Amino acid sequence: MSGVWPRGRTGTMPGVLSMRSNHAGFQGSVKTSANDFIVTEIDTLGRLLSESTAKTPRALGDTPAAPESCYPQSPCRSCPEPLELRREEVLGPFNSPSHAPVEGLSPAKGSTEHVAGTAPEGGHHEVGTLDSLLDESVNELLNQFACNIKDWWDSEHDPAAHPTEFSLGPVLDKRNRADLHSAIRQKFPFLMTVTKNNEIIVKANTDYKQLCQLVSEEEAFDFLKFLDAKLENSKFSFKPDGNKEHRKAVHHFVSQKFGKLVETKSFSVTDLNGQQNVAIIVRFREKSLSRKRPAADCQEKQDIYTGFTLRKENLETLEAISYLSSELGVLPSDFSYTGIKDKKAITYQAMVVKKVTPERLKEIGSTIEKKGMKVYNIHSVCQHLRLGQLKGNHFDIIVRDLKPQSNDFSADLKERISEAIENVKTKGFVNYFGPQRFGHGQNVQTDQIGLALLNEEMVKAVKLFFTPEDTDDPVNQAKRYFLQSDDAKGTLAMLPEFKVREKMLLRALNRYGLHHEGCTRGWLSIPHSMRIFYVHAYCSKIWNEAASFRFLTYGSKVMEGDLVLSEDNVGENSSLNDRVVLPMVGHSIKYPNNKVGQWYHERLAKDGLQTCSFRVSALQLNTPGCYRNILKYIHNLSYHFLEDNEKAIKTEEDSHLNESKASLLLSFDLDPSCYATVCLREIMKCEL
Repeated sequence: MSGVWPRGRTGTMPGVLSMRSNHAGFQGSVKTSANDFIVTEIDTLGRLLSESTAKTPRALGDTPAAPESCYPQSPCRSCPEPLELRREEVLGPFNSPSHAPVEGLSPAKGSTEHVAGTAPEGGHHEVGTLDSLLDESVNELLNQFACNIKDWWDSEHDPAAHPTEFSLGPVLDKRNRADLHSAIRQKFPFLMTVTKNNEIIVKANTDYKQLCQLVSEEEAFDFLKFLDAKLENSKFSFKPDGNKEHRKAVHHFVSQKFGKLVETKSFSVTDLNGQQNVAIIVRFREKSLSRKRPAADCQEKQDIYTGFTLRKENLETLEAISYLSSELGVLPSDFSYTGIKDKKAITYQAMVVKKVTPERLKEIGSTIEKKGMKVYNIHSVCQHLRLGQLKGNHFDIIVRDLKPQSNDFSADLKERISEAIENVKTKGFVNYFGPQRFGHGQNVQTDQIGLALLNEEMVKAVKLFFTPEDTDDPVNQAKRYFLQSDDAKGTLAMLPEFKVREKMLLRALNRYGLHHEGCTRGWLSIPHSMRIFYVHAYCSKIWNEAASFRFLTYGSKVMEGDLVLSEDNVGENSSLNDRVVLPMVGHSIKYPNNKVGQWYHERLAKDGLQTCSFRVSALQLNTPGCYRNILKYIHNLSYHFLEDNEKAIKTEEDSHLNESKASLLLSFDLDPSCYATVCLREIMKCEL
């Protein structure tokens, strides 16, 4: 990949994007070969995931990294709500929860007693089960639905104006359904679940809301978790209550709603201050526990998960998964990973595959090597990976054919390069999404498909999806044939087996037709994570353009109306400028209260999305949005110059670089969701 491509050429990031620094930069060729661009994940323990994970833990700089949002992600879970910077600069966190100390009671001998304000045993296990049973994107949508229910209850808005149900879709396996019912109720006691024709429907639990009118929300939350856990010989205690009439109302409510399952009694207790009081104790009726399926049976039927490190070369992550799923006989959705890696590179990343044993994965080793893949560190794990579940990425990059900018004659090349690297090391770079986010070098980029889906132009989205590249390989021959003939069945026969997404879509189109409804059914036939990938590409494009407008308008200085992260979310050493964030568009974000916010509204209107809710119900797509830091910094940076077939220059006093042979080796770490190509673009001052 040449570093001197003209702006706007296919393969670059969409649009002309402004840069952070004003140094001169230099020219060079990046990704001349896969060996010139090596990406290695840094796991949550700080280890490099190459052939062996037994590497020295790494620290990504002294400044704590702000929580990074990797779509899909719900703002109410892990993406910190930013603050709007006002003239008074009041920077306290929004809606910080404040939990009062909870009075404790000594458990009765020979039993497990749950006191209001404490979680029943097994709760963490159930939450883990939920994460492992649900696809990552569906799990995020469920979390968003749960947040919305709580928000509506806590606000004055009419809940009837919002969706009151959320479907997890059909779950055919009876044991999986039972585990999902239990896991959802354990994590969200204020929700209830029902099954309709193998489809799990999630609703608000009105019993929870009614109980909250009698006891604290904390007590109601813990009580319903206790009910669902059904631990033998367990008891639950509400907080001591000296009001007899109030206790009577609680007794009546529990008996009326759950009398077949539990019984209640009042007991004298001594609180933490040594004062006598009365508390309501709840215990299970013996016959109710006998109906519960033994826990051992649940453990026996749990799914198999195998973790491994994937080394791939000249392959996209989703393309590699298509190969692997085809060889292993599982679905692409059975694979999970922490992020998508570059195609034109050698990359090492963690993966987990469901329903495949370590032994089975080892069997395909020689087969997948022919496709440019190897697997290492194969081992059994308990559950899938989550997007963003890593500490960062390490990069080893060689920039070849170094030259000064065409109009730069004021300094020698080595000085220019050192100046550029040190400048970005100090000042950071604009945290754009890189070109691989949009389909590097493709005639139709992924953000165009995402825009068509958001506008519910299903047929157009399918046509864009099958737009061929300017090559004559079997895949592009098949795409070209489809656009010319609309023959889904014939195109199916032409495509290689590893093109799983294309084949899924074509089978649905062959069955339902190439019209709006048929194309909608076609998009529903591919995994949710792949559908929403295109929408996120469009959201990323808008973020890039917003960040560029922000720097052109205000520079790097924080301005009134900007959204900034509170110090609680970024650490003490972070400056105010480093804490500025911009929203990734979605239905649950706020916009800056300045010219940038106005720009967002005008830009979305240009694409016909001025009234878009960022929900496409027909495709089960729900984009809540999140926030992304404008500036990011390099960590653990080192570099040196190479000449004469990559022989390193030994001293800084050497003469000027021989431009025809000179290369630059860069080694550095970046936070999750940061792009090395974007960092290089800032250093070199040219499009990559």
